[in-house]
Amino acid sequence: MKSPDGGGLTAKEQARREQVRLAAADLIEAGASDREVARRFRVTRMSANRWRRALASGGRQALACKGPGGAGCKLDAGHLRVLETVLEAVPAASGWSDRCWTLARIAEIVRRRFGIEYTLAGLDLLHSLDQLTALVKTRLKRMQYRPRLIEGLIARTRLDLRLP
Repeated sequence: MKSPDGGGLTAKEQARREQVRLAAADLIEAGASDREVARRFRVTRMSANRWRRALASGGRQALACKGPGGAGCKLDAGHLRVLETVLEAVPAASGWSDRCWTLARIAEIVRRRFGIEYTLAGLDLLHSLDQLTALVKTRLKRMQYRPRLIEGLIARTRLDLRLP
């Protein structure tokens, strides 16, 4: 079974979910109804029915986890290295007047530098975005020693950090 983002689950959780589907297959093969399968495994009847159809058309292997769906990353390792270097610099180095990297700006950098189009949602779903997340965290750690930057960021986002 395929989910667009792996169902938001870790590999361990995906394996556990696959075991549930395979256990449900035993029940289905024993003649249980969709309602019984759904109740036993705490899923919707629609899920139970989807598992029944997958089992009927493709056997147990159709219930195996196939990993996340969707297209792979359009950026190769070289692109990612260049992008990381660009993002390590302040946005002003790429033509923006402030110090905030946004997905829209990252998408624009990718389009300009590599000629590759990404929607914001597509860019957000990149598996390689984990690397960008680590980079942003690193940048934020550096910012903690520069209070004026943090104050400016908070003022721009209009966050209210006062305790209730």
